[in-house]
Amino acid sequence: MERSRPAGPESALPSVGARILAFAAVLVGGFAGGTIGYAFADLSGASTTVAGILLLLGAVLGAGGVAVVSVLTLRALGEWETIRNRSS
Repeated sequence: MERSRPAGPESALPSVGARILAFAAVLVGGFAGGTIGYAFADLSGASTTVAGILLLLGAVLGAGGVAVVSVLTLRALGEWETIRNRSS
């Protein structure tokens, strides 16, 4: 039995679950980066202003790094699904 394909262009959009998981990973990466930044400032004995700046910087860098990896992973997943559906 052949699968019916929906009308319209093929979509490389990943599943909703994968997108939610990627968003959660970005939040965890931001939290971890912020924690590392704050701990670094706290261990060095810096003022609260410096600790806040390092917390913010660590959170942005951590979330940004995880976001880049998540986007690349979601794109690869979407392309793989499109190729797999096309071959079947």
